[in-house]
Amino acid sequence: MVDQIHLQMRAMQALSKSQDMTADNLANLNTPGFKGSKIFYELYTEELDGKRISQGLPMQTIDMTQGVLEGTGNSFDMAIEGDGFFTVQEGDRTYLTRNGRFHLDNEGILVDDKGNPVLGTNGLIELNELVNGSENSDITEFKVNQDGTIYINGNEKSKIAILKPSKVSDLVRRGNGYFKVDTISSLLPDDSSKVHQGFYEKGNVQPLNEMVDMMQNMQLFESQQKAMRTTDELLGKITSQLGRY
Repeated sequence: MVDQIHLQMRAMQALSKSQDMTADNLANLNTPGFKGSKIFYELYTEELDGKRISQGLPMQTIDMTQGVLEGTGNSFDMAIEGDGFFTVQEGDRTYLTRNGRFHLDNEGILVDDKGNPVLGTNGLIELNELVNGSENSDITEFKVNQDGTIYINGNEKSKIAILKPSKVSDLVRRGNGYFKVDTISSLLPDDSSKVHQGFYEKGNVQPLNEMVDMMQNMQLFESQQKAMRTTDELLGKITSQLGRY
């Protein structure tokens, strides 16, 4: 019976974790490029009171389903079609992101919506430098090819760095739509993803599905609470009866 209480507690912890994940998904419903989390269960076996008990252990992973691409008409907005990520620099750290709502800062550097520089294959993407003798004020055309190559007035200027992890499980959320990986060696250049200029990627969270999951989790949690109370009451009665002898 103690084993039963242990399993019920595990189930409630799993449901609580799933509920937190669902709440985070809904909170980022309108975050550009947001990739929702999802739960899968991995078989886990442990020994309790000499008995081997198997149960599903909740594991969280990132849903890399492609989000809808929304046109903006802003030539600095960019969206990725595929599994790759933009790379941005925050201080001395480099992060991955799918949020391509970019703009130029006062120094003519391409930055994201938090003001952090977007990285190219050769470092910062600075558009205020001379381009074949032309000053920034003479720039009449800013074009980005699907491979991330940037052209100014028809001249190749830079190339956006598009990277991807060797496996999705290497990604670690850092907030603000950023991800990091534990080791740089697990990052690979991504030549298969396409960059779409003048678009941004919407988050891939499905609100209806998340609301249904939230309601189901609440019902299951309440059921586990009731079952745990019943088990506890029964254990109390047995203990009380044993105490009479």
